[in-house]
Amino acid sequence: MKTRSQLSFPAPGFTLAVICAGLLSACAVSQPSGQADTTKPVPAVLKPADNERAAFTWHAVGSQIYECRADGKGGWAWVFIAPEADLFNQKDEKVGTHGAGPGWTALDGSRSVGTVKARANGERAADIPLLLLSTKSAGGAGKMAGVTSVQRLNTEGGNAPARGCAAQADAGKRIKEGYTADYVFFTAAKP
Repeated sequence: MKTRSQLSFPAPGFTLAVICAGLLSACAVSQPSGQADTTKPVPAVLKPADNERAAFTWHAVGSQIYECRADGKGGWAWVFIAPEADLFNQKDEKVGTHGAGPGWTALDGSRSVGTVKARANGERAADIPLLLLSTKSAGGAGKMAGVTSVQRLNTEGGNAPARGCAAQADAGKRIKEGYTADYVFFTAAKP
């Protein structure tokens, strides 16, 4: 998914109508980085509690980290270790990071840590699952302090490679699979 800063203009000689049509087409396909694509339905299993409301959405760009480990059945498999991503708001400004825990840390130092409550398949086999996570504050006052749950939506990429890791030759080897996603952060609804 291209961000607004990645759009390029064609060479001179194109008419204004062609340029405008191209831009409108690109805008219809790509959402701004920090804005969830609301045209895709959210699976019912990922619905937050009735007493929560969506507070803000941040777009993640980064990697899912996997390590080759024995699978306990005499074989070897890629095992998920942690996410590693930068988070961006609707203006494409970096506003935080996403990492092990799973946790989300705002640039103001506030942090939330999540626990998976529900999951649904991503759109394609290569896409990590969509998630609903309950969260608790793990840091001081700030943007993340009041977050009660998080939805991971619109995932692209990030799943472990389809090819398995090869026996002991790959044992302990780590790989990073690139991904993007939208994280919708929920807070308690005001009465």
